[in-house]
Amino acid sequence: MFRVQGLRVAVAACCAGTFLAAPAFAGAAGPGAPGVGDDYFPGYGNGGYDVAHYDVQLRYDPAQDHLRGTTTVVATPTQDLTSFHLDFALPVESVLVNGRPAAVDHRGLELAVTPSQPLAEGELATFVVRYAGVPSSVEVDGKNPWIRTSDGALAVGQPAISSWWFPGNDHPTDKATFDVAVAVPDGTEVVSNGVNTDTSSMAGWTTWKWRTTTPTATYLAFVGIGQYELHSGTGAFGQPLLTAYSDDLGHFEGPAKASVERTPEVVEFLTQLVGEYPVEAQGGLVASEGLNFALENQTRPTYSHLFFRDGANTSVVVHEIAHQWFGDSVSVDEWSEIWLNEGFATYAEWLWSEHQGTGTAQQLFDHYYASHPADDPFWQVTPGDPGAENVFDAAVYDRGAMTLHALRTVIGDAALLDVIRTWVAEKRHSNGRIDEFIALAEERSGRQLDEFFTTWLFTPGRPPAGPENGVAPGARTLSTPPPAVAQLDATHELVHRHD
Repeated sequence: MFRVQGLRVAVAACCAGTFLAAPAFAGAAGPGAPGVGDDYFPGYGNGGYDVAHYDVQLRYDPAQDHLRGTTTVVATPTQDLTSFHLDFALPVESVLVNGRPAAVDHRGLELAVTPSQPLAEGELATFVVRYAGVPSSVEVDGKNPWIRTSDGALAVGQPAISSWWFPGNDHPTDKATFDVAVAVPDGTEVVSNGVNTDTSSMAGWTTWKWRTTTPTATYLAFVGIGQYELHSGTGAFGQPLLTAYSDDLGHFEGPAKASVERTPEVVEFLTQLVGEYPVEAQGGLVASEGLNFALENQTRPTYSHLFFRDGANTSVVVHEIAHQWFGDSVSVDEWSEIWLNEGFATYAEWLWSEHQGTGTAQQLFDHYYASHPADDPFWQVTPGDPGAENVFDAAVYDRGAMTLHALRTVIGDAALLDVIRTWVAEKRHSNGRIDEFIALAEERSGRQLDEFFTTWLFTPGRPPAGPENGVAPGARTLSTPPPAVAQLDATHELVHRHD
């Protein structure tokens, strides 16, 4: 011990003038921004660096809801940095930057870090944050998305959740890969994204390790901790499949399994429509308490038991699996672009209904168009810019899906599929904007579509009937709505709540 310490001191003294010299900077170094400038949530995310990987190591005691963690952030500065921010809510014990202690100023969700020396643009940087706290006791601006359950916890939420269990750059524009290791008392299960790489026990604690190898937005990383029945197997295209069901589902268990176990079938159906499945694993988790929504956590969506209160529900499975393309692989550039997530996932449900023979997309379009009178407030929310308070409004979902079907009517089936397939291929594992989608639709269809999209996405009021808007005159509610409507409505009543 003393010999190693002495060697370390000698090396430090010898090399202080060379290896430990401050890096050269291209220009004047400065602080990174405390947000990415999102119009709806300006404080979300941070400027000045790009994250490549998160290594999240946790120890969680369900009885006390106590979380202790060490997260290593592997990043690259995008400018010369004198300081930078991390988004985090729990009490912080220490921060190391490139192995050296850093000064911190922690207020709300903003953890301002000042390293011992500036960070050079383009150079590898590591941030090691040690922390501990009780997540359910920490509120910021009156909000706490952490869900404590009787047997554990769920870190599931949108648009914010990661700050309650690991520090990071919490905005969809900065995706990264993940390693997540959680130690819990023996007999407790932990489910997260990707693939379970190892599970081991020592001294009454079991550590579950999960790895995600495709770029993932921070809000799409999750952990489910508690008593779960786990099933592993092979999904579509030979990918790993893991599903998890709370031990306390009771009479919801049968319909939940009848729905979520169809995930590989849904993956194959959607792949045939829109192209290669974009992530490395498949599955889902069904919780028995704490949730009244579903969320498209990457590779493994999380579902409330309430989706299965009336029986099997494949619509919600289709919705969340569709998000693996629309929202997870192709993520929003700003939260105002949420139609690119929710309108597409909802329209996937319509296409599944058409495939299953429970109502064509045209029948569903006619139903929703006619069932909302022209003076219905539903039409006052514009899916292309709904406002921060309406990010998950029903119009973003249903009027959003109607927009895509109306586009199908205007440009034709083949052109719409070509546009969507091109979109998910060109934007794979990156971010997209509505204006980029409009430009692509015009390019691939050969049609001028500005007025169409302005009417459907950005203009309050019900789009008038007419061929230019993809609405046949006299559209009306069927005397008997398509069978899919009941399940779609029940699904969206809950899905809309996932903020």
